[in-house]
Amino acid sequence: MNAPAPISAALQGPAVRFEGVGLRYGAARILDGIDLRAEPGRIHAVVGPNGGGKSSLLRCLMGQAPFSGTIALDWPAVPGRIGYVPQVVEFDRNLPMTVTDFLICFMARRPAFLRPRAVLRDRVARLLDRVGLAGKARRRMGDLSGGERQRVLLAQALDDGHGREPDLMVLDEPMAALDAVGAQVFETILTGLRDRGATLIWVEHDLAAVRRLADGVSAIDGQLLFQGAPQAELTPDRVLALFSHRRTQP
Repeated sequence: MNAPAPISAALQGPAVRFEGVGLRYGAARILDGIDLRAEPGRIHAVVGPNGGGKSSLLRCLMGQAPFSGTIALDWPAVPGRIGYVPQVVEFDRNLPMTVTDFLICFMARRPAFLRPRAVLRDRVARLLDRVGLAGKARRRMGDLSGGERQRVLLAQALDDGHGREPDLMVLDEPMAALDAVGAQVFETILTGLRDRGATLIWVEHDLAAVRRLADGVSAIDGQLLFQGAPQAELTPDRVLALFSHRRTQP
């Protein structure tokens, strides 16, 4: 890798409050009475079985689902920037879109048919270097591995086109397709954002990574089952109960 890109000295993340959050689709109850709080300068992990509502909780936070209850972002001053890394992005793999093209679509402030300014292309190059993909700038998105695409999605969440990092970072199982090198890139960036004051809400299935990185954890399967410090809460008995919990439906 080349020299790392400049990183902002400090971020100002919000406290994020979920109070009595519920979500239904027809008769199906997806979430019921979720209460949790994520603090600035901390990584808050959300864990639970598949289908337990973890990604749905993030969709509620991002305004993509019609939830009940309250979700509040208590910013320390003016609202800051929110970054989002989805679990997967579906697109036509045959499109002649390079990695650089993909990132510029998110960052440019002028029509796509105009050639991007050199400063923007330089910023994209620095982002790719930061996520360990410096040699992939001209590769087609459809030719990347799943783990490489996840690193591109991380790169797009790290810069709004003006060099501003996210004060609130929302991540939906970003490490699912990563190899060891990619996982280390994610861990370094997540802990760096936390140390500079960002708020991170992280849905993750790898409980070893949660124990290692997270400051707090909430376990949900439709409802909140337990929460607290990962080392104290994610005991073998608790984990067994979490993944053998049987949800009830109305």
